[in-house]
Amino acid sequence: MIEEELFSELENCPESEQKVKIEEMNGLVEEMNEKEFKSVFNTELYDKIFKMIEEKKVSMENTILLLKHVGYCKVLLDWFSYAFKSSLLSRRFEKMLVDEDKKNEEKNEKLLADLCECFILFDHCLSSELDLICIPCLMKFALKKDESEETRKEAEMALLALSSIRDNFVEQELYLNDIKEIIEYHQEHRNLTRLAYQSAWQFLTDRFFIDNSLDGEIVSELHFTREAARELEDLSKCVDWKKEKEEEKEKETKEELVIERWFDEIFNFLYLNALWIEEFAGLIGGVVLVYRAAKGNNEKIGRECVFVFETAAETRSVDVEELLKGGAVDVVLEGMQRQTFNEGMTSKCLQFFTTISRRLEEKKRDDKEEEERKATKRKVFEKMEEEGYEDIIASFHKIFELLKNKHQDYRLSLKISDYFVNV
Repeated sequence: MIEEELFSELENCPESEQKVKIEEMNGLVEEMNEKEFKSVFNTELYDKIFKMIEEKKVSMENTILLLKHVGYCKVLLDWFSYAFKSSLLSRRFEKMLVDEDKKNEEKNEKLLADLCECFILFDHCLSSELDLICIPCLMKFALKKDESEETRKEAEMALLALSSIRDNFVEQELYLNDIKEIIEYHQEHRNLTRLAYQSAWQFLTDRFFIDNSLDGEIVSELHFTREAARELEDLSKCVDWKKEKEEEKEKETKEELVIERWFDEIFNFLYLNALWIEEFAGLIGGVVLVYRAAKGNNEKIGRECVFVFETAAETRSVDVEELLKGGAVDVVLEGMQRQTFNEGMTSKCLQFFTTISRRLEEKKRDDKEEEERKATKRKVFEKMEEEGYEDIIASFHKIFELLKNKHQDYRLSLKISDYFVNV
């Protein structure tokens, strides 16, 4: 393989030429798919890099230059690989960052941050000892308020690394004030890149998985739904959707990848949030804007939009009226009339309306809420009737059994009457 040849050349060329080889390898990494990535960047390769460091055939500076870019691509594309974790290089980096942190006046903050980023981008489960070292170190770089290009890149890398920390409880004292300051400062000054800002939110909302006491900060203080909606709207305008379709590119743009990362956080938020908030309609509206822009151009993102609507319909903290106001009902109805609609999307759309129907059948104890329920039910019914929903369901009725068998979705009813909101 070309990549293996380049590593052999790297081992045998002088340090002055190594940066050129590394930049060439970094360019090849950007063109890889996940299978190719895992084939090249395996444990044997990381062990080889470790040996090259030990034999002084490659400098630590050049090793970091390579690994930071490889790790950046891996995390941005959401590829999972445990090859680094079991390598000699992983142990070398862990020891180096622990030793560097123990230094006082001689501590090299930039080297420590580089080591933390390299380690976390490849190994997202940190020990409590490494949490105490890596999180404050990377927060310090993310907190820099200088708007130079170099500072923005440093903040983006630091926050991307932090966003990849998974599955471990972190004491709020270690991060909460810093991450709130980062988010609030950006909301006022727009100093971060779009990926950096999304990564800051991802780090915070991932903590919400384990520590649900954070809902006040996320919802009331930092306004997650408002910010996610605004970012989705802005990102949808940055993508040349028609060009993407015409060129039939296999690789998604950075903006499209950031949109998908926002969707991951929205899914998490919908599942975990127990508060009813008025800004949900705005959040749904942001996803609707993306759906309308991606429709017919990026089927993957269009499908994820429908999954957000279906998840929101199941979530008790989202009122059906908010789904109606946000435009989710409109776009799902529009989508179901497309000839290119596939079976998986059909299943999700039908589930969306089945869930809404079930929720609108639930009578309220309070007279005012009951009147609101009836009013919402009538609005949904009129919308469905206006768009010819009954005809759509009739046309799908013959393939319900196929859909059920293929997707093994026991929630997908075969009774046609279940798909109508009867007033």
